Amino acid sequence: MCLDPLTLLTVVGTGISTAGALAQGQQQAQMAEYQARAQEQQAQADAQATAFETAREKRRQDLLRANAVAQAGASGVALEGSPTAVLLTNARENELDLQAIRYGAQLRQNNMRTQASITRYSGKQARTASIFSAGSNLVSGLSNLYDPNRAAYFGRSPFAQA
Repeated sequence: MCLDPLTLLTVVGTGISTAGALAQGQQQAQMAEYQARAQEQQAQADAQATAFETAREKRRQDLLRANAVAQAGASGVALEGSPTAVLLTNARENELDLQAIRYGAQLRQNNMRTQASITRYSGKQARTASIFSAGSNLVSGLSNLYDPNRAAYFGRSPFAQA
């Protein structure tokens, strides 16, 4: 069986179009996976930066507390009553500051991980869409091959015009 050039071009074009749609979906899925990994790495880097920032803030607070205790002692004030209450209030406020730093970091990291999940899902959707697109290209290309003038008929067609 020898195919005429137009039919051959249609078959080749359909194959290329189908393969292209599949390749495009695969590339989009790979890019989405790469972006998701980058977002997860950003979340991990943020966690490390937050640990450093929290430790630095804790050290700053400890130095301020030690300085306040030293000044109170140098001035002859006993660490009872009002000075102690002030130190306790400062300690509570300092702990709230540390918790705020941790909470903000946790929100950022959750956001980055959620974005990574969404990006991965998007890649999977692109891969699935490419399969449907490839199938559509294949059906469309094959339907272009049908020529009713060259079709073989066995008996009378149920769809024949009267």
